[in-house]
Amino acid sequence: MKADPTAQLRLLDLQAEDTAIAQLEHRRRALPEHAALAEAKTVRARLGEDLVAARTRVGDLQLDVEKAESDLVPVRERQARDQQRVDSGAVTDPKQLNAMLDEIAHLSRRISDLEDIELEVMEQLEAATAERDQKAAELGDLEDSMRALIASRDAQVAQLDAQVAVHQTNRDGIAPQIPAELLALYDRIRTRAGGVGAAELKGRRCGGCQIEITPIALATYAAAAPDEVMRCEECERVLVRTAAVEA
Repeated sequence: MKADPTAQLRLLDLQAEDTAIAQLEHRRRALPEHAALAEAKTVRARLGEDLVAARTRVGDLQLDVEKAESDLVPVRERQARDQQRVDSGAVTDPKQLNAMLDEIAHLSRRISDLEDIELEVMEQLEAATAERDQKAAELGDLEDSMRALIASRDAQVAQLDAQVAVHQTNRDGIAPQIPAELLALYDRIRTRAGGVGAAELKGRRCGGCQIEITPIALATYAAAAPDEVMRCEECERVLVRTAAVEA
């Protein structure tokens, strides 16, 4: 393939723009905010599940407290009625009075047991409520942190995108100056060679693969006409001669 030496030199300018674009896109993908947000999303999902479980636990315990209280009401009422009858002197039969006193004692023990149950459930409710509130606070703090990360990420992405746009504009201006056949070759090589399709021949070394060129290949490059498009024998990238080649 042949191409005007000036067009070949423009390949290096094009490569510089493509390299800059690739580096900026890599920086955009590698922003630490991406990893931090991914981790935060995982933690948020776990905290969300924990919060739902804590809220469910609080709801269940609130029902248990209500049940414990409702269980106490009829027992207390019955004890109060019996105590009122005893205190009023309405029960005069000794056997009946003793039976009623035994029942009052039994009801007192029952009330004590039920109050212990209610107290235990209330303590569990207090602990569950504290845990729920803690999970809610942690989730709120995490979401605040995520919003800050998103704002930082978006600001940096916007800056990088703006820089990419500048280099893309430069590239769009250079590409038409290169013959279509040479440009197509460059793009094919760049696609399969890690983003580098053209490199400068620097002394005895390819600027793409950085491998020293053999004497035979160097002699070939030195003897080639200026408009001859040369390729590196190792990496097959287009080799652009920016100075006279010394075999």
